[in-house]
Amino acid sequence: MKIRRDDTVVVIAGRDKGKRGKVRQSLKRESCVVVEGVNMVKRHTRPRGTVRQAGIIEREAPLHISNVMLLCPKCDHPARLGFRILEDGSRVRVCRRCHEVID
Repeated sequence: MKIRRDDTVVVIAGRDKGKRGKVRQSLKRESCVVVEGVNMVKRHTRPRGTVRQAGIIEREAPLHISNVMLLCPKCDHPARLGFRILEDGSRVRVCRRCHEVID
């Protein structure tokens, strides 16, 4: 997956289109990401001893990775990602818009 944890992303499709947030969790098997403050759902829970709060809890639900784009830190625009191999042999992510190294 090209998008990783702690990346800043922009939602490009769905009811939260245009919102920005930081990736909290990356779910590789489902090709989904959990973004802070985006795709909020209400979960009705019942108490389990003294551990969990009962009632309606609002939390983030996963978004499919095709509905988010990485926000380039240099040009501050949503951009597609590419990869480049540096002289030392390391593989880094590159913004396709401004050709700046992201990692």
